Amino acid sequence: LQKILILLQVTLSVVVGKTLMILFPNAMKRYILKMGEKSRMNQNPKFSYENWGPTFFSFKYLLFVLKVKWKRLEDEAHEGHPAPNTPVVTLGGEVRHLLDFMADNRPLILNFGSCT
Repeated sequence: LQKILILLQVTLSVVVGKTLMILFPNAMKRYILKMGEKSRMNQNPKFSYENWGPTFFSFKYLLFVLKVKWKRLEDEAHEGHPAPNTPVVTLGGEVRHLLDFMADNRPLILNFGSCT
């Protein structure tokens, strides 16, 4: 049910966004560039709206957003339910999954911190 709701939400936003891009291209360009300022994307010297702006609200964009949002559903933790098996990167750069570190019936303790 959650995936269907996400599908409807994302599809509706893509249809509305694409329609607005067709009807009001200059306004949508300003809006997308404003979003780029918030993410500091346009501080990149190779940044060019013409290279990536038209890809907003495309079919590939729709599929990408759906993939990300559906993947996040799997990573949610709920009390009383099994822990998500989230991918993690070891200090050696190897990609593993969280539950790969479980040993027998011992609890797995995660410690987050900073090395700075």
